[in-house]
Amino acid sequence: MSSARIGYCCTFVSADGNEAEQRALNFRGPTIASIARLGPEAPAKLEAVVLENLDILDRQIAAVAALPRLERLFRIQSGFLTGWSHPPLAGAWTPTLRGEVERRLGIAGEAARLGDVRLSMHPAQHAILATLNPSALDNALRDIAEHGEIFAMLGFGSGWHPHGACINIHGGARSAGVEGLRAGLARVDSMALNLLTIENDEVSFGLDDLLKVADGVAIVLDFHHHWVFSEGEWIAPDDARIARIAESWRGVRPLTHISVSRENVVVGHDSDALPDFAALSAAGHKAAHLRGHSDRMWNRAVNDFVRGHLSWCDVEVEAKHKNLASRELADFVRLTELADA
Repeated sequence: MSSARIGYCCTFVSADGNEAEQRALNFRGPTIASIARLGPEAPAKLEAVVLENLDILDRQIAAVAALPRLERLFRIQSGFLTGWSHPPLAGAWTPTLRGEVERRLGIAGEAARLGDVRLSMHPAQHAILATLNPSALDNALRDIAEHGEIFAMLGFGSGWHPHGACINIHGGARSAGVEGLRAGLARVDSMALNLLTIENDEVSFGLDDLLKVADGVAIVLDFHHHWVFSEGEWIAPDDARIARIAESWRGVRPLTHISVSRENVVVGHDSDALPDFAALSAAGHKAAHLRGHSDRMWNRAVNDFVRGHLSWCDVEVEAKHKNLASRELADFVRLTELADA
């Protein structure tokens, strides 16, 4: 457990609702279209937004670096370099601004390494490699390449998942199948492929599907997605598939995801019992509702299940209350480890 990490995704939630604290640690998000509509004023607006987001990234990394080592894991929210690779803003991205981004990201990446912070990113849901739509695949490849470029500027562009860095995506459409996924992977440039991971989902590509491409890409096991897709399996650490997931990372510590069904869906559920998919389904809960991510890590049995996996993986908590939920899980792990000592 000493090498394990538990972290949160993208945005910071203040424990006491402090809006200034949240504003200091969360990116600004004007859309590409809203900036493009500004015409001659677009470059100045873009520069102001991007420079502010770079300041925020510095604060995010510093905040995570200040946490206990167990919690030094953070997913950077995509899109903080508004329109970096998108044609509508090509003219607004001046060489001077691009140079400043490269300089600042170099500093941010060095701070992450010095602070022992593991970083990841997760392109938007449309970034899928298994698709029968050529334009969708082209857009996905552009999005993945953009994230690869960001990691390269951060100083993580050389080698296989340096310092555990990764760009995580979903597989895509089941209609394209595993062969479609392989075809998409073959078109990813080598630098981005060295950073790429693919996670199992609830409807198209389960864990067993993704293990068929584990020879070429690292696999991120999403425990909650697997529970839904398999209709109730809580996969054990000694399951043979866990070893195959670990092998796909080629010596780098694997990353996984965890959440649990929403509190307002499984109202009154025993927090000391793992959610039973069959029983919940029999009680009238639809799979679509059970898929949703909880606000917090409310289920102690799930938390203990995660603790059992920390011998081999790090865990990103995909709960809606973000850092509050990941801290809840980390506190549970710390307290139970002390109790077992």
